Formats: sequence, structure tokens, C-alpha cells
Amino acid sequence: MSSAAKRKGSAAERAVVEWLKANGYPYADRRLAGATLDKGDISGLPGVTIEIKNHAKLDLAGWTAELETEMKNDGAWTGTVLHKRKGKGDVGEWYATMPAKVWLALLKKVDGQT
Repeated sequence: MSSAAKRKGSAAERAVVEWLKANGYPYADRRLAGATLDKGDISGLPGVTIEIKNHAKLDLAGWTAELETEMKNDGAWTGTVLHKRKGKGDVGEWYATMPAKVWLALLKKVDGQT
């Protein structure tokens, strides 16, 4: 990965951390890169894996497969890929993508079924 791509990814991760903190998650933080078992990009939300993407080209299949692996590594019950929308600096305007089975588990937890 080029240094420009690393800077772009790091900036997106920092933006997500700031956004999460501003929305009630004070322990959100960036994970250090280079761990043997990748657990996603953001820590501080127990049971939740977050992978951040800032790419011009979408790779939803690859990103969700990566998320599922990271959720296992993290021991998380849910997770999402947050990917930046072109021209949108506000993280609240980005996309959140997850496999439907992860979304269903989230719905069941909210609904009190688990």
C-alpha cells in the first residue's frame, strides 16, 4: 500500500473515531496496524467490529468477507464496514455494509430475541 493510500485510510479512521466519540462512544479508538489477527480498524466498542474503507472502487464482497474474518478474530457478535461516500466528509453520510446474517442478528438483539 502506498503512503498516500495509508494517509487516506488513516484520515478516514480518525474521522470515524471522532464521529463515534461525538455520538456517545467515548472509548472508540483506532487499532494499531500489524496485528497477527486483524480485529478491524476501530476498538472501544465491545462486541462490535468496524472495518473502515476509503476507496474509489467498491469491493463489497471482499470487504464483507474481511469483516466476517475480523469479527471471528475479535470475538464480536456484530460488525460493519463503513465506507466513505465520494464527496461526503460527514461520516454520518457514509455507507455501512454488513452481511444479511449479521444484520439479522442485530435486529434480533434489538428486538430482544437473543
